[in-house]
Amino acid sequence: MSKALKPLALVAGSTIAVVAPASGTKVERIERGSENLERLGYHVIQTIANRQADGYFSAPLATRLAELQDALTRKEIRGVFASRGGYGSSELLGGLKTARMKQAKIVCGFSDLTSLHVFLWQKLRWITFYGPLIAGGFDAGANATGGYDPDTFVCATTATRSGWSMPLQGETLVRGSAAGILLGGCITLIETSIGTPWELDTRGAILLLEDRGVKPYHLDRMLLHLKQAEKFKSVRGIVLGEFPQCDTPEGSTVSVLDVCKRILGPLKIPMVYGAPVGHTARPMLTLPLGIRARLHALGEGRLDILEPAVRA
Repeated sequence: MSKALKPLALVAGSTIAVVAPASGTKVERIERGSENLERLGYHVIQTIANRQADGYFSAPLATRLAELQDALTRKEIRGVFASRGGYGSSELLGGLKTARMKQAKIVCGFSDLTSLHVFLWQKLRWITFYGPLIAGGFDAGANATGGYDPDTFVCATTATRSGWSMPLQGETLVRGSAAGILLGGCITLIETSIGTPWELDTRGAILLLEDRGVKPYHLDRMLLHLKQAEKFKSVRGIVLGEFPQCDTPEGSTVSVLDVCKRILGPLKIPMVYGAPVGHTARPMLTLPLGIRARLHALGEGRLDILEPAVRA
């Protein structure tokens, strides 16, 4: 396995490009999220606010691809932050010219952006960041409902000398402690990477899995597929999100928590459920993907990031 590539840390005046590789969103949310980043001292550039949508995409394929390629290539850009998830990132991956992407960037986003995180890890070994979207976290602000956790965001994107710890604010399903490479994201997109040239290699991972709006039997099917594809075979530990809007259907008593216990419990590896990662109404944690981490599954759980995710 080649060495992981860390991006340059964000510093005062760093340029952050806002991209829309998937679905579009309201102009005011993009502007509000961009303004909140500017208040942190960063220079935010974006050309997507008044773009004409193309069905459920933010723009036609060629436009989205060119925008993403440019942001991931230009030397002066340190951060590439997505405006929204939704659907569409996967369609761009085969068209990206990785030979032009010489320097790792701070790529930040969640949900549909999982596809891009997986691609950049598998193809280029870039450290990326599973965290807020411009119109899905940054727009609401720090420590706000539907906002982002400022401590983990700052540690992930600016700390160059040491790692740090974060309480997972969840509940332990299987007690224990384990170290590995932190990988994962939205389970729907993890599953759809299977069979692609950038299928996620989960061996030795502390695996993050989260989603929203899936029925318990949908989650059961996805977890079973990952199990049958041997994606849990050498996983060291698992961090599960809150799975909001995944209510038990009428006439059933099985919850998503029940599904996680049934399929993942027998793995007998440290496991924490209900962390405010990705889809959550609580201030969203920012997790660096591709970095060595240690999961402590006891009580609400804790994740120790064992090294800086960025470099000076």
